[in-house]
Amino acid sequence: MVTTLGDTWLDLSRELRLANISGSRLEARDLLCCALEIEPEMFDSSRGMLIFDKQLEDIRALVTRRLSGEPVQYITGRWEFFGLPLEVSRDTLIPRPDTETLAQAGINFLENRGRSRFLDLCCGTGCVGIAVLAHCSEAQGVFADLSLPALQITRHNLLRHNLTGRALTLNLDALQPPDVGLGKFQLILCNPPYIPTAEIDTLDPEVRCEPRMALDGGPDGLRFYRAIAENYISALSTDGALIFEVGLDQCEAVIEILSTLQYRQISAVRDVPGVERVVRGVRPA
Repeated sequence: MVTTLGDTWLDLSRELRLANISGSRLEARDLLCCALEIEPEMFDSSRGMLIFDKQLEDIRALVTRRLSGEPVQYITGRWEFFGLPLEVSRDTLIPRPDTETLAQAGINFLENRGRSRFLDLCCGTGCVGIAVLAHCSEAQGVFADLSLPALQITRHNLLRHNLTGRALTLNLDALQPPDVGLGKFQLILCNPPYIPTAEIDTLDPEVRCEPRMALDGGPDGLRFYRAIAENYISALSTDGALIFEVGLDQCEAVIEILSTLQYRQISAVRDVPGVERVVRGVRPA
């Protein structure tokens, strides 16, 4: 059997849509690009390409994995965040549009500050800090995570975007106080684990594929917020800001944590769907 890339894409998009997979057209494109080793930006110009039986078998193998519930990001090993293509693996959370709100908050805070230093804590793929570096040309970033495999992915992504000269990766436990040698930061960005432990096994199967250590926020989901807000005050420079991503219905609780520790200028930012997704506080006086 011989068909074209364009026809195969239409057929696969329909199959994924009937399987109730949202974004079926985009996912179909990404699966085809992965199977055929085509860069996504070349997809449209390649739609007349002929597809033969062996290639259809390779495509079907990936589709079977997707229909079994494996996230497309882990199948293809890549995803886009803030317009930036990134490497993704099973050792990292999948970058999501919600988290772009955190990256944008960081960019807004640093964009007029000239030379600055920030920490991307619990960095995973490095998506948040990489977006900040890409948009704030005088910023320097430290990317920290407890997972060594995740830090390796961060390094790959920094290299991919030619940002290694302004970045450092560091293995550390965000629940522990920082070493004084870490220095001071004008900004700390953090998308911590925030799912209550008991809720993890009730999540969608695709989410449960992600690393448990990147999901588990303790009994009430707030363990990391409490520890980081208290322990990292000393790592913030004068008028430095701590900016968190927060889970659904966690905004008020995180604001209370910052208020109790006397952070100033506390505010919340909503994401595109209108959910309070980011909480910011400035170092106590």
